[in-house]
Amino acid sequence: MCGRYTITITLEELLALYEAEMADAAIVLPRFNIAPMQEVPVIIHDGKRNRLGQLRWGLLPYWAKADDWGAKAINARAETVKEKPAFRTLLTRKRCIVPADGFYEWKRSGKDKQPYRIVLRDGGLFAMAGLYDTWIGPDGKKISTVTVITTAPNELVADIHNRMPVILRREDEAAWLSRDNQDQDALLDLLKPYDASQMRAYKVSSAVGNVRNVSEDLIKEVK
Repeated sequence: MCGRYTITITLEELLALYEAEMADAAIVLPRFNIAPMQEVPVIIHDGKRNRLGQLRWGLLPYWAKADDWGAKAINARAETVKEKPAFRTLLTRKRCIVPADGFYEWKRSGKDKQPYRIVLRDGGLFAMAGLYDTWIGPDGKKISTVTVITTAPNELVADIHNRMPVILRREDEAAWLSRDNQDQDALLDLLKPYDASQMRAYKVSSAVGNVRNVSEDLIKEVK
């Protein structure tokens, strides 16, 4: 699964990279320990331009009976995304990008777990493939939410964890975001493990395990 990640660049840098317009003035960056059920920055294409807004991490399908359903769906498996009721209709009509520049995973060794931060070798930003939906409660309350799609791990991540987020290649981002693209087979073909040779992983402090810890120290390498 992908359950924690980082965006260590500024809001201005993120907007420039995606040539996006602001859809939510409340976005604050950088962030060093983003966790499920928090509001997270998301890129959506509205048919004319990229827009940057915030959605709650943990998909709440429009048909859910209560607004606590999202805690169960922070991730969607690429292998079954076209079959699961919560995700199958979203693949062709509600896709988004969840920007990140690192994600955390924990490697088990006996009873111990060592957290790692996994990044691109060049330290750059990357796009995690996501799906989103909007739930409307009985009282008219609207909640927009997102899930991150995961896939089998590449050779690097496999030594740490059995899943990894789908990281889109830069040249595939526009195809994923495009509302005109409804070719399900072509979309599914994008949901592959990222090239391990372009990534690296390093140990970080166990303090990252506590969602209340949000300092920049969390991304520092430890021996």
